[in-house]
Amino acid sequence: MFALVDCNNFFVSCERVFQPWLEGRAVVVLSNNDGCVVARSNEAKALGIKMGTPFFQVRGLCDSGRLEVRSSNYRLYGDMSGRVMRLLRRTVPQVEVYSIDEAFMVLGDMKPERYMPLCRETAEKVRRWTGIPVSIGVAPTRTLAKMASHFAKRYPAYRGVCAIDSVEKRRKALELTPIREVWGVGWRGAPKLEASGVRTAADFAGRPEEWVLRHMGIGGVRTWKELHGEAVINRDIEERKQSICTSRSFPELIEDRDELAARVSDFAAACARKLRKEDSVAGKVMVFLGTNRFREDLPQYNPTGEAELDPPANSTQAIVKAALEVFGRIYSPGYGYKRAGVIVGGTGQADLVQLSLFDREEDRESREKSETLSELMDRINSHGENLLRLGVQRPGHYSDGIRREHCSRLFTTDWNELLEIR
Repeated sequence: MFALVDCNNFFVSCERVFQPWLEGRAVVVLSNNDGCVVARSNEAKALGIKMGTPFFQVRGLCDSGRLEVRSSNYRLYGDMSGRVMRLLRRTVPQVEVYSIDEAFMVLGDMKPERYMPLCRETAEKVRRWTGIPVSIGVAPTRTLAKMASHFAKRYPAYRGVCAIDSVEKRRKALELTPIREVWGVGWRGAPKLEASGVRTAADFAGRPEEWVLRHMGIGGVRTWKELHGEAVINRDIEERKQSICTSRSFPELIEDRDELAARVSDFAAACARKLRKEDSVAGKVMVFLGTNRFREDLPQYNPTGEAELDPPANSTQAIVKAALEVFGRIYSPGYGYKRAGVIVGGTGQADLVQLSLFDREEDRESREKSETLSELMDRINSHGENLLRLGVQRPGHYSDGIRREHCSRLFTTDWNELLEIR
């Protein structure tokens, strides 16, 4: 059995822990640069506010006092997430962290008379010790557990814990779940299935396995089997990302070539660091630039380009060098750039890199030096962000100039911003 622990409206809940007057009020959290809504309280959802709604469209609600707005405070959210995950690890031996606000507790062959009290106690303990409300879904597969957590969150009668642990419960849950809400299908795969008459999870589970393989591939078959109660998704295998992206929208338009190149270098270095953290390498590097599509009075230009890495690499030097080569090909003067980003793809395990038959000794030595330097950068930068960097990157303690006009304090990670009690 698996128990999916899902923090309710996580970013909003983090804000409410240290600002209790936000309880019961409509609250939204905004993306970088206070651009659009990325998290909503239930009260905000009741006002009709959708995910991704631009802030300017709801500013009137904020000005009238009907809506509370907060800028993203990722250091606070990351610290609160760590507290929740540590509590879960004290509860069961095996915990698989899926995202900043979700984790699977592996319950093994635990019986209902044990896992139901355990999950209820866990939900109460997390709320009491961290202030974060959670919903828990229990089922024999990870996909069904995620589905159960949706029911636990949606219906108060479950008291925060829903179990899909019988054939009848599974049948009813599949009938009530739209295909768009099935983990592994989502909004990307749903239109194709809906066009074939698949509206619910039950419709999907009712199709033959051969049909699923033909329309959705092997990934769809895994989801199909999980909906039938067969646990086939291995988190150790699925965890490795197929691509990694680092991008930003800028507060102001950037026209200077050197400034834009330095930003691209920062993004490429961040991608390389994420690759090493996952013990992965990338086979290609893509760079994209973009002007402000909302400024119809300005010329528009949105180029992309990519370069192959042979052999695949994860060192900062190799990734940044490739990104700058692509940047040099796609950059064009005369435009004001609003956004840029770097994507590394074609990922694989770092210890399974296939070298070329004609690989030279000096090439191997150069790669070893780059890898050693990257490891040194990681060790030093673990004590402070961007302490050691390449010369083509921006100066050490730079500011992105990200707009955060509604940001709360770093209540748990900065001595100067601790909660004050009078």
